[in-house]
Amino acid sequence: MSKYYCVYIITNLRNTVLYTGVTGSIVGRIYHHKNKAVSSFSSKYNLNKLVYYEIFEDINLAIKREKQIKAGNRKNKIELINKFNPDWKDLYTTLF
Repeated sequence: MSKYYCVYIITNLRNTVLYTGVTGSIVGRIYHHKNKAVSSFSSKYNLNKLVYYEIFEDINLAIKREKQIKAGNRKNKIELINKFNPDWKDLYTTLF
């Protein structure tokens, strides 16, 4: 069985703040964001809506992609989300 890693972008209800992360457990990680399980940037800004993700089999490629997305400006992130999820729906429930 292969291990998968995800690069993801979450936002708040009004889509005003974006956060990019990488995880080995996308369902668990988004659950933590939604429930503010950890005091963090995402809990401070109420970021709990999954609007974008990519799946990788190699953690190094996932980390490289995360850094690439983070290095981009807000416009690039919005374009990425719009291509993947034009309605900016919460994709969390589509994961399972």
